[in-house]
Amino acid sequence: MADLYLALLHFPVYDKGHNVVTTSITNMDIHDIARSARTYGVVRYFVVSPVRTLRALSEKILDHWRHGYGSSYNETRKDALSLVALADDLDEAVRMITDEAGQTPRVVVTSARSGARRSSFAEVKRFLDAPGAPLLLVLGTGWGLTEEVLDKADIVLEPIMGTGDYNHLSVRAAAAIMLDRLRHAG
Repeated sequence: MADLYLALLHFPVYDKGHNVVTTSITNMDIHDIARSARTYGVVRYFVVSPVRTLRALSEKILDHWRHGYGSSYNETRKDALSLVALADDLDEAVRMITDEAGQTPRVVVTSARSGARRSSFAEVKRFLDAPGAPLLLVLGTGWGLTEEVLDKADIVLEPIMGTGDYNHLSVRAAAAIMLDRLRHAG
């Protein structure tokens, strides 16, 4: 099986007005996505932001749960948060994976926006089920990844579709659904 990595990208992403912005790192995203990542066998979960102060705050949160009082208070949280790594940008996350895995990952991006070039969960799962380069699943914050990020990807994953025309899941919910589909798609 190929290794699966995950990245939550805070820049470059769009805001509601389709402007390129940097979003804030949230405590909930760190915790909840790490728990999903641990549940579904993700090797490393990258929180990606160019903002030093946000990364420093994230490091304080992680330190509390990995080494501080939180590490003895909730060992399962400590276990999940052991997967989290911080990166300045997507290129740094790719370099870190390449160093760790010995191979450059295939970058799989997500987008709720429709588009012509999309791979199904079952197609991407076949890459995971076969030996080969690791996969890096990249999730966007705000109103989604920029076209620049989508264009650089090796694979663009199909959007999660609900039962109607409403399609604006939280990134935490989307991450859990995607990980489950990638591990269990038929």
